[in-house]
Amino acid sequence: MDLATLADPVPARPADDDAELAALRAWVPRQRWFPEKGTAAELVRLAVVDLPDPRGDAEVRVHLLALPSGAVLQVPTTLRRGSVAEGAIAEVPGGTLVDGPYDPAFVRAWLAAAHHEAAAPIEPGPHRVVGGEQSNTSVLLPDADRPAILKVFRGVTVGANPDVEVPLALSNAGWRGVPRPLAWLAGRWPSADGVATVGHLGVLSELVLGARDGFEIACEHAREGRDFAALAADLGRTTAQMHRALRTALPLADAHGPRNAAQRAVEVRKVVRTLRDRAAAAVAKVPQLAERADAIDAAYAPLERLEAVPPLQRVHGDYHLGQVLRSAEGRWYVLDFEGEPQASASEKTRPDLALRDLAGMLRSLDYAAAVGGAADPGWLTAARAALTAGYHDETAGGEDADVVDALLPALELDKAIYEVVYESGNRPAWLPIPLAGVDRLLGRR
Repeated sequence: MDLATLADPVPARPADDDAELAALRAWVPRQRWFPEKGTAAELVRLAVVDLPDPRGDAEVRVHLLALPSGAVLQVPTTLRRGSVAEGAIAEVPGGTLVDGPYDPAFVRAWLAAAHHEAAAPIEPGPHRVVGGEQSNTSVLLPDADRPAILKVFRGVTVGANPDVEVPLALSNAGWRGVPRPLAWLAGRWPSADGVATVGHLGVLSELVLGARDGFEIACEHAREGRDFAALAADLGRTTAQMHRALRTALPLADAHGPRNAAQRAVEVRKVVRTLRDRAAAAVAKVPQLAERADAIDAAYAPLERLEAVPPLQRVHGDYHLGQVLRSAEGRWYVLDFEGEPQASASEKTRPDLALRDLAGMLRSLDYAAAVGGAADPGWLTAARAALTAGYHDETAGGEDADVVDALLPALELDKAIYEVVYESGNRPAWLPIPLAGVDRLLGRR
């Protein structure tokens, strides 16, 4: 973990219960990024970070709120006198409490407090909040002197956030497939047990002008019956390049050193055990998986015959079409290295199999075909084949084909099972998509 990215954390101060906290307790659980929907857990305010607005137009502060689970949420606010067009939370003594990302005063204050890579801070210009995000809030600054996007981490963790650490390391290593971080803001606050902790509050990154979301593009191609294979092959090559860059930028000690037969056997058993444990937990949660439990267990049996699995490394961790952009000049860019939203801080940075990212992108193609309404089943078949071919072409024979043939379907099955659990609790109408994927991988259709 590169703690240098946590330079100059802004301090927090204690704060008593007040009208603002009461307003936040009512408002926060209704937001898309609230991680524990359906619970009645009361938010406890750990501290407040003051961010002075350079123009003095509004009071800007960041509330750090703890859940009983230990999760810590960040809620930036401004206090405005008079009417507010967007982002109003509630009327409180002194004015209107506003969700900070909607207010230019917060953007100015954030930029003034942040650590900037360049000598001169960015001049923001007009801004726009990105809608529909599940776990963070992003602010577009297309008219800044350096077009940028500000991501406010709604869930904050101790230490360097991977979405600062990883893109910065990749950029410094010379890989151009990720928007470069331009500035970041860290804070210092007391944990629930009073221990002083430091973590990232947000990051400002280059804005890829004229880019389109990968899932949007894939759905459009599926809907219109246009071949996606060439774009998928290029995405496969980009994925392999990302993994190679991650090994260079964030190497693991002894990860690629020689391993004897006993060590390789232990690694194989650990992978199989992890997959089966995750499947058992999913079967216990979702009734539709119970009738498939024996077939799932049998699907992992071929892994037991492997002599080795690839070395672990840093990976993306939540890789799908919504995490990539296609630029106007025809290049894929990879975003959002935080890992799965529900994962713990340690899980988000834990080394893993690089093929898990490829498996996630294969699953995303299934979603694009279903959501886009691909009329020809061949559309998905061609896109999947092109993605894997592009990946393997870029690795230039550096992978054991027998290992990949056994491991990749198992990892895709693991991801599809995860999706079944997620959709059953969040989007039941989409549940047939991952269930169809599970059945295909089990040879049931």
